[in-house]
Amino acid sequence: MTFASRITRSPRPFAADAAQDVRAALPWAKGPVADVIAGTAGCSPFLRGLIEKEGTWLEAALDDPEAAVKTLFSDLRNGALDQVANDLRQAKRRIALLTALADLGGVWPLETVTGTLSDLADLACARALRAALMQEVRRGKLPGLGEDQLDTAGGMVVLAMGKMGAGELNYSSDIDLICLFDESRYSADDFHEARAGFIRATRRMAATLGDLTGEGYVFRTDLRLRPDPSVTPVCMGLEAAERYYESLGRTWERAAYIKARPCAGDIAAGDRFLSDLRPFVWRRHLDFAAIQDAHDMRLRIREHKGLGGAITLPGHNMKLGRGGIREIEFFTQTRQIIAGGRDPELRVRGTVAGLGVLAKKGWIPADVADALTDHYRSHREVEHRLQMINDQQTHDLPDQREGFARLACLMDVDETVWRRDLTERLNAVHELTEGFFASDSSPAPEPTPLENSPIIARWPRYPALRSARAVEIFKRLRPEILSRLESTARPEEALLAFDGFLAGLPAGVQLFSLFEANHQLIDLLVDITGTSPDLARHLSRNARVFDAVIGGGFFSDWPGKKALTDELTAKLAREADYERKLDAARRWKNEWHFRVGVHLLRGLTDADEASVQYADLAEATLATLWPVVQAEFALKHGAPPGRGAIVLGMGSLGAGRLHPRSDLDVIVIYDPDGAEMSEGAKPLQVRVYYARLTQALITALTAPMAQGKLYEVDMRLRPSGNQGPVATSLVAFRAYQTEDAWNWEHLALTRARVVAGPRDLVDDVTAFRAELLAAPRDQKTVLGDVAVMRARIAGAKGPGAFWDPKLGRGRMQDIELAAQAGALLSCAGSMGLSEGLSAAVIQGWLIPTEAEHLAQTHALCWGLQVGARLISDAQLDPDKLGLGGCAFLQRVTGLDSMKALAETLQARTLQAAEILDAALPQAGEAE
Repeated sequence: MTFASRITRSPRPFAADAAQDVRAALPWAKGPVADVIAGTAGCSPFLRGLIEKEGTWLEAALDDPEAAVKTLFSDLRNGALDQVANDLRQAKRRIALLTALADLGGVWPLETVTGTLSDLADLACARALRAALMQEVRRGKLPGLGEDQLDTAGGMVVLAMGKMGAGELNYSSDIDLICLFDESRYSADDFHEARAGFIRATRRMAATLGDLTGEGYVFRTDLRLRPDPSVTPVCMGLEAAERYYESLGRTWERAAYIKARPCAGDIAAGDRFLSDLRPFVWRRHLDFAAIQDAHDMRLRIREHKGLGGAITLPGHNMKLGRGGIREIEFFTQTRQIIAGGRDPELRVRGTVAGLGVLAKKGWIPADVADALTDHYRSHREVEHRLQMINDQQTHDLPDQREGFARLACLMDVDETVWRRDLTERLNAVHELTEGFFASDSSPAPEPTPLENSPIIARWPRYPALRSARAVEIFKRLRPEILSRLESTARPEEALLAFDGFLAGLPAGVQLFSLFEANHQLIDLLVDITGTSPDLARHLSRNARVFDAVIGGGFFSDWPGKKALTDELTAKLAREADYERKLDAARRWKNEWHFRVGVHLLRGLTDADEASVQYADLAEATLATLWPVVQAEFALKHGAPPGRGAIVLGMGSLGAGRLHPRSDLDVIVIYDPDGAEMSEGAKPLQVRVYYARLTQALITALTAPMAQGKLYEVDMRLRPSGNQGPVATSLVAFRAYQTEDAWNWEHLALTRARVVAGPRDLVDDVTAFRAELLAAPRDQKTVLGDVAVMRARIAGAKGPGAFWDPKLGRGRMQDIELAAQAGALLSCAGSMGLSEGLSAAVIQGWLIPTEAEHLAQTHALCWGLQVGARLISDAQLDPDKLGLGGCAFLQRVTGLDSMKALAETLQARTLQAAEILDAALPQAGEAE
């Protein structure tokens, strides 16, 4: 499409004589095209000069502006290096003229204008660098580098920062560059000579771009964003830069690297550097401390530039002033820094793109993102027109009335209406962003009686409050925390629980910043500490799980096993290192585990729903981690020989119902399929291979690392128990289960389920299990064996504590054995507890009312088990729980007092025991 066909607006000439002169000089310009050109020349002395100088080129360029840019860039890439300085200046003039006219005429949107300017900057850097390096190569000053090896620039890379990195260059922008080189490409003897050559090339490149000659300049170049620019050379080694950022990097430098990208030289080396720098820029946890850093930076800029005070238009700085462009950029980048470590989708460079993805991911409201996007585009257009007038790197609105009149003509707006609109926009941006950065100015809660507690006097000695910054933030938080603790049923008890949390916290700045930005987390913490001191202690060591609460979707519906598996698979795929994969899995599991517990504590789910969710989480973890462990093991010992191995979930895992502290009962079954050895750097015999692979899985699950451990693992249900191999071949498993297994082992298989492994082997194991359990059995024998097991368990474990819901007559384990017996005798294979008890009714050894009572008793015990294990891993003692813990147990069991719970538990389990005593033969008779 031609330029003329897309014109939607046109500047009005401020200086009529200048406009007329340009019309006369360009007789080919007709109609709306002539109006845009004349209006532009009548407002901008700089653009008038470009029009007069490049008028002939402009005539053809306006036939197809995009094609003109493409041709210009192609010519520039293929031009002679000894003419690069003049070629670049000519290209800059032409692109400056074409983008200005396309912008002023409404032919190109803002993103096309800034993108075209940024593309020119990329190409200019690449050509200027190549020319500079060529001189060094010809002088023999870059060891080992020939003229035919300049495509990778000898390992030197130019990083585009700021607006250039984001593809958002303004009309008369400086370009911020960081120049680095890969020192690993040079020997120790050549290093100093190579570095000196790269330093000279960097200076020559900057001069080519920035020196003002008779032909103009290309881009003013700023190299001061490099590490410690007052003492470091203009080009430094990649490793030295990385060490600086890892040890001394500041929040503003992290923000700068959000937009960084390699634009010239060894692009692959630049990509590797940015990848290595990712942990510095994108923290794994939510980094709300960055808000204060960004706020302090904004205040320092305002103070240094004298930009404080109310918004008035004359002389107002559209970039750094209140409500200006930088406010929107800081708002966007700080939000990205906070959460980008957890969510790679937030790691976009552009401001508009950043606002869009922040809204999409729920970090800011959609209407806020839309409003700031609109204001940002409007501000950038004003900024461009300020700079177009005289090609000045300025962001200041005019001081005089004449300047505003000229600007209004260039923008083709009514000056009075525009002034009012701009003032409203600046105020709107300030209001939308200031509240995010500035501390809450609402009055602090009134002091509470807790302020005088001796417990508070010891807080300054805690590790979390050892830094001045942590103390400052906590000082602002303390009245809010104490106010919420005071509102609980037992304030002193809640304060003591909170004290336990605070005492175990190793550091405070990040978490306190998180609380300051999200006060609803204080309520949640008070709930947790008041209900479960044990969970509070866990939180003090794993406080980052709070990130999940505000990370989006925390209170959404449960996603299900497949979605969890997909999410963890994607998360681990982003980690290249095995240990990092395991750490990522631990963090992920801790966050979801915390979510399930919080939903249960808050009454959003009941014990049954929570138990299914804990099981889904464990199965997703196993299903995802099993191939990761195998891939790591295969690096040394080769791929799994034969058909691979599956993980068979037993017990509660197989039944799909876990409590918060459940072990995982598993059996590993492999099929060598005729293979005898693995094929790898260090091959192993099949039996040894799978035994060690299984041990690797156990280690991955149980190793206590900084993020905690994933799960405890119990493999005692494998064939021959602890005396047997940790991994069993499919042939051996078939033979054992068919010929040697006891009835109790077949009872256990009624709850077994494959949770990980290759599909064909999963199908075979599942089919064998179904076939095995479908075999008819003698009812008297099975029930006799159950009676013997009851007696043996009672003899080994004793009667069980009163508040133990699992062990003891008429309790969970007792009832589960009966249900498994019903399932085994039904020949139907898998059955849940209620179905197994119903099968016993059909078989005639229970009546419906007995089965119903057993099911209800198990539900009561299970609710107590899930609730008690969420509160503490210690033996349940209501006298030590506190009011919050007792209230929670009453809710999950559906009873209104601990006395009622105790009485109901005793009565129901006693009756359940009597039902089972009557239904099953006596142990002596059975044996």
